[in-house]
Amino acid sequence: MTLSPRQILDDISLCLVFFTRLPLPGADFRGRSLAGAIWAAPIAGIAVALISAVLYAVGTRLGLAAGPAAALALAAALLATGCLHEDGLSDVADGFGGGKTREKKLEIMRDSRIGAYGACALGISLLIRWSVLSQFATPAQVLFGLIAAHAASRGLLGALMHLLPPARSDGLSAGAGAVSAETAVLGGVLGAVALLALGPGGAVFAFALLGLLFFAFRTLCLNQIGGQTGDTVGALQQLGEIAILLVASVSLS
Repeated sequence: MTLSPRQILDDISLCLVFFTRLPLPGADFRGRSLAGAIWAAPIAGIAVALISAVLYAVGTRLGLAAGPAAALALAAALLATGCLHEDGLSDVADGFGGGKTREKKLEIMRDSRIGAYGACALGISLLIRWSVLSQFATPAQVLFGLIAAHAASRGLLGALMHLLPPARSDGLSAGAGAVSAETAVLGGVLGAVALLALGPGGAVFAFALLGLLFFAFRTLCLNQIGGQTGDTVGALQQLGEIAILLVASVSLS
């Protein structure tokens, strides 16, 4: 896959607009699609990580303890993304947990209301992420952990969209288009490079853990709904972020 400098900038801008709430006035993507640009999702993840880490650093600089500073960092990430992936996690938890048939699962996932499964999934996700961030001793550790987690987790998204067909004919994932193997690989490579922030040992362990998580989640999606949706893509990001932060809590401490 060969991209011109203009296309690279367009793809990065498109991913920033789609995956974050960062304002990019006057952005012109010149016909680039999300499917073609999703290799740049890890770069959008780095932007979210930097925003989150800055809030943590500012909080500790002002005298906050690690717990409140971690809460600020987490809140900053949620605001920066508009809770895009958290919404996917809660919808998948409700659909997979509450639906009896494929059609019912997809119906529940499309429902904007949140159920018990979704609420519990969100609560656990927030609790794990906050507890990891609050245990780091320095803002530098928070920065490295967040860069690895936000970038590498988003590096999985193109691969899921490439390896699984859309589970429905409409919706966000179906409308994004088909992701090529080259695009999926490039996104995965960028995400893998970000894991080096965990150190050599942490990077290797996180890479292996993400591989196991990816194929387990892919199998789950196939068994549950026969493919992927925008919600499953978001849920995968959340699971990947949690997994990498858990590795970071060991490798960076």
